[in-house]
Amino acid sequence: MAKEVQFSLPRYEEIPDIGLYLDQTAKYINSYLEPLGDMNITPSMISNYVKHGLVENPIKKQYGQEQIAYLFLIAIAKSVMSLENIQVLINMQRERYASAIAYNYFRDELLTILAEVFEVPNVTDAPSPEASLEQKLCRNMVVAIAHKIYLDRSIRNFAAKEGS
Repeated sequence: MAKEVQFSLPRYEEIPDIGLYLDQTAKYINSYLEPLGDMNITPSMISNYVKHGLVENPIKKQYGQEQIAYLFLIAIAKSVMSLENIQVLINMQRERYASAIAYNYFRDELLTILAEVFEVPNVTDAPSPEASLEQKLCRNMVVAIAHKIYLDRSIRNFAAKEGS
């Protein structure tokens, strides 16, 4: 993968479950999102997502694995989707999949598609025909995210070369 997209997300099991305070949560998430450029999350954004029900309230002002996993999803997906549509996807997921399974699927799909977009010229955007509706929606969301990241990087690199 190209240097500028060397990016990873923790698996659900690797997300701290000791409870992080608001500022710690934002710093933790941003430490992973930094390679993606403009995708970040602030403490006020996190509070807003909690207020609007996208993420559960923190327990004793601390965010656990599930909340952090949802915050990763929201921080990345908001670049291509409205918060209302993200909420619909979260609600669909909650009805069918455990948070750990859904998050790990999102993570794996995002990393796979980012690699394909940056390394393989002919990317197949179609999800598997056997995939559930939730899996198809997740895959299409991460394809859009990967393409946006690719476009942003390409334009930034072109502008830097033109300015040299």
